[in-house]
Amino acid sequence: MPRRDHTIRLTLVRHGQSEGNVAADAAQRDDLERIDVPARDPDVALSATGRDQAAAVGRWLGALDEDDRPQVVWTSPYRRARETAEVALEVAGIEIDRRVDERLRDRDMGITDMLTSAGIRAAFPEEAERRDWLGKFYYRPPGGESWADVAMRVRAVLTDLANTEKHQRVLVTGHDVVLLLFCYVAEGLDEEQVLARARDNALRNAAICRLQTNPDSATGWDVTDYNVDEHLREEDVEITDETGADAPVGDEDA
Repeated sequence: MPRRDHTIRLTLVRHGQSEGNVAADAAQRDDLERIDVPARDPDVALSATGRDQAAAVGRWLGALDEDDRPQVVWTSPYRRARETAEVALEVAGIEIDRRVDERLRDRDMGITDMLTSAGIRAAFPEEAERRDWLGKFYYRPPGGESWADVAMRVRAVLTDLANTEKHQRVLVTGHDVVLLLFCYVAEGLDEEQVLARARDNALRNAAICRLQTNPDSATGWDVTDYNVDEHLREEDVEITDETGADAPVGDEDA
């Protein structure tokens, strides 16, 4: 439970479309086994569309009342998330402190990194079978993380935000499965519920979620908005919902 006597409000923004998203989408479309990613995962940049999406987030932030604007940004260290924050804040004309937190990084895919679902089944058939048996939430590829592992990171971040962050309004830029798990923790969802949401209402690029502390909630948090993309639609910015390397198997965020 939050120990502060004021409400902490989080604005979560998934990064804009990345060059990795584009490469993963092309690999799935062409039935390839390997994704032609342009860089190692931490260095994957936004695509031109992704920068347009981040700019739309910035115009949305800039139009907020002063009392609603973020006072600090926490971001994943991965380039696509940092660029989303940088573009959005520059467009908004907001100058605030920026904190890079490695706990906000994307899920580590281990030996399945850069492989499509077909590539995983071809190269590591036993791992595909193990994942089918364990399910997406608890399956951990060798050298990688499960969704449950990422949820542990998220719980630690939420604890710090509630108990040690001095600002009340925080912008968080990160990755689809990580931000989805923020909502999972805040809403007290179970495995079946979060997987259904990932399947039926996955976070779109540059979509917005909002959370706030609530001492009367069982989790200490409420989700007040989820997967909002009106800021993109109003400006006729392309809406994309690319997942990533292993789309049919796990909603990873290249």
